[in-house]
Amino acid sequence: MTTDRDPGSGVVTAEGGETPRATRRRGAELEQAILQAAAEELLEAGYQNLTMDGVAARAGTAKNVIYRRWPNRAALCVAAYRRMLPSSPADAPDTGDLRSDALAMLTRANNRLSSPVGRILRELLADIQTDPERIRELRDQVGQLSAGPWLTVLARAVARGEAHPGALVPRVATVAVDLLRNEYVIHGATAVPAPVLAEIVDQVFLPLVRALR
Repeated sequence: MTTDRDPGSGVVTAEGGETPRATRRRGAELEQAILQAAAEELLEAGYQNLTMDGVAARAGTAKNVIYRRWPNRAALCVAAYRRMLPSSPADAPDTGDLRSDALAMLTRANNRLSSPVGRILRELLADIQTDPERIRELRDQVGQLSAGPWLTVLARAVARGEAHPGALVPRVATVAVDLLRNEYVIHGATAVPAPVLAEIVDQVFLPLVRALR
């Protein structure tokens, strides 16, 4: 029979003895400790070098305790990646011009994707292509944060007559950031230059959201 209790780990004293952990974590407390340890390992070692042994050691628990909650490294890391994301979407820019707003949004996304957290996302996406459940989890996490501001920017543009109301759907609203993500995941970019961001906005995003006018 399995249990949600972790085995705890003692603290070695100067005399060489070991003092027991005051309390044993279980349930949600233990799960959060493991996710925090995994997030720290991801930032320090990267996804490719992360091991379940390393996460277990950092969390002060046993590896089998982790496997009872997450079946493999990818599942654990996708769950841990959620901790690196902001709790709510960033405010949408409001320059009064759709092109300027879209470029500001895409530049912000580019800065995030070229950061250490973005590198982790790229490594995860590259590794879990054959795992539809993990792909769905990761895309849902990222999509929830990216769609809102883009829809806000588009709604303002529709009100100004710069975009068609039919563009106010998540798949259309996020097409620019999806294309940017492809530059990293498919083409292996480590940073995307500003002219490419302008091409995405001018050659794809703006024509698309205006196409039904």
